[in-house]
Amino acid sequence: MITDLLRASRPLSWINTAYPFAAAHLLATREIDAALVVGTVFFLVPYNLALYGVNDVFDYASDLSNPRKGGVEGALLPPRRHRTVLVASVLAGVPFLVPLVALGPPSSWVALTVSLFALVAYSAPPFRFKEIPFLDSLTSSVHFVSPAVYGLTLARAEFDPGTLAALGAFLLWGMASHAFGAVQDIVPDRAGAISSVATALGAARTVRFALVAWTAAGLLALTTTWPGPLTALLALPYLAAALPHARLDDAHSARANRGWRHFLWINYACGTALTMVLIWYVLRNGGMA
Repeated sequence: MITDLLRASRPLSWINTAYPFAAAHLLATREIDAALVVGTVFFLVPYNLALYGVNDVFDYASDLSNPRKGGVEGALLPPRRHRTVLVASVLAGVPFLVPLVALGPPSSWVALTVSLFALVAYSAPPFRFKEIPFLDSLTSSVHFVSPAVYGLTLARAEFDPGTLAALGAFLLWGMASHAFGAVQDIVPDRAGAISSVATALGAARTVRFALVAWTAAGLLALTTTWPGPLTALLALPYLAAALPHARLDDAHSARANRGWRHFLWINYACGTALTMVLIWYVLRNGGMA
């Protein structure tokens, strides 16, 4: 059972939610405190168990016909495990949510509520935002941006223009990433009568939408406080991975999986580069307290 829960939580993606929270909170406070530790662990494991566990449960019927599922890109747990996954998702998060609420101001409660609502509403009925084109990409991006917003509100940080620009660029990056990832599922999604930004636009136009969003994210990053503009360069690997698929037809949309697999590793490389920029920023502004 532990193995099933681990698979459902997508260990390869844990860092994608824990890192934004930890980086935002640490930059705002310049110290390692209880909120940083508790929040990072929460967004590392319990949050991902809930995010992907809920998705696996309510997408089970359509996932059966999706060749990508059953590995690192999505668990395919039998129905007898579904209740356990949902219960475990709640029980794993509560011990962290209680102290986080106690440690944060009211603004952080709002940010956390939005984050958890988006987590559930993306996959679970009656919302199922994942089946509403464009709202699916927006909600998916909120899954990764909201931990950063929460980290800032938990630290009682001010949202200056540079911070808002960075969050906006992150949001566009997330929307592009979701849209590009949806391209490879066009055929099984349509077979299962599931709507998405990709089934609505088609393969080629969805890839182009992702390219525009990644480009816009890079341009917005140029408006952030130095050395933030350097992060605009991080859009280039994503553009390179997606560009070969800009004329992909729907019948062969599964070929986008090759670019998607590159995307998973590009995340780690760009995350490393982003870390170097953040360390530089901290050092040039007086270091840690």
